[in-house]
Amino acid sequence: MAASGYSDLREKLKSMTPHRDEEKNKYVDGTSNGSGKGRKRKFRESDDDEYEHSDDSAELREQEARRVRSSILQKRIFTPEECALIEEKIDDVVAQGEAGLYREHTVDRAPLRNKYFFGEGYTYGSQLEKRGPGQERLYRKGEVDEIPSWVHELVIKRLVSSGVIPEGFVNSAVINDYQPGGCIVSHVDPLHIFARPIVSVSFFSDSALCFGCRFQFKPIRVSEPVFVLPVRRGSVTVLSGYAADDITHCIRPQDIKERRAVIILRKTRPDAPRLDSDSPLRSSPAERPAPLKAKRSHRKADPDAAHRPRVLEMDKEENRHPSVSRHRHHSISSENYWRRGQDSDKHRESSGRKVKMRRH
Repeated sequence: MAASGYSDLREKLKSMTPHRDEEKNKYVDGTSNGSGKGRKRKFRESDDDEYEHSDDSAELREQEARRVRSSILQKRIFTPEECALIEEKIDDVVAQGEAGLYREHTVDRAPLRNKYFFGEGYTYGSQLEKRGPGQERLYRKGEVDEIPSWVHELVIKRLVSSGVIPEGFVNSAVINDYQPGGCIVSHVDPLHIFARPIVSVSFFSDSALCFGCRFQFKPIRVSEPVFVLPVRRGSVTVLSGYAADDITHCIRPQDIKERRAVIILRKTRPDAPRLDSDSPLRSSPAERPAPLKAKRSHRKADPDAAHRPRVLEMDKEENRHPSVSRHRHHSISSENYWRRGQDSDKHRESSGRKVKMRRH
């Protein structure tokens, strides 16, 4: 035993600060001097974030995870050989982007992630005159390139024949090309721009789609997700209902260990707002510098890249919901899933409901 009479430093500290145990018990029991039943405990995870936790919060998060899981459909459709062919086409898109062969708003570059808009593109992030959800606008017709024929032939037709989407559904295709450590912060695909469901197909490597995360920056870090959905090379992921509308989704830096690309297929709403000829972007074409060459798609990133603040301000969006442990995904039939997505759209159109993006 030590000269002070304590063999364990924790015992010494406990005896010196008995008031801490009283304070701890007050919140754990939910009582203070016999009152305050069910009181919530507050604690800080960082200097600028405060969360509330109560005894039933774990169950509430579990319920939310079940709602997310029930509104996701996932299928393994594309074979390795089909993936390899599509990946060659994605490499061609990257090469054309590097050569400056696309229209101005087709290519959107960010650190460790490039986006290629086809069919329809839209403003977001720092491009908006007013920030926040609901301010996004479609570009004027013709300001992004048309959907490549190979996307129709190799991807869209395959999804139609598999019963994932109906004929003629897709009029917007986006290719996100991620380098190791790349990410996209928590967001909801704009409800006033895109109909549901949201369909994505993964290529080059396996990754994960996370729901209900909160991003912080300098350095970049991400809270524990409400739900984690593994996405495999060649798999198709379909979001509708709660997963598409009522909780944010993201790609975390730690989930991109190798180069990964995803093709996102969507349908714009007929009443989606569009930039008119008198609506300038935050930076007009005359102010834009000459197109930069994209980072080479096959280079190896710095192993520490995932832990560095590499997300542009334009990518920051409103987030919501606290964290919960990971869960396995659960898929439902395509027919029922598609009907649920259509019913959800009709309900929103009739009720005029607005989804408020809350911080989590």
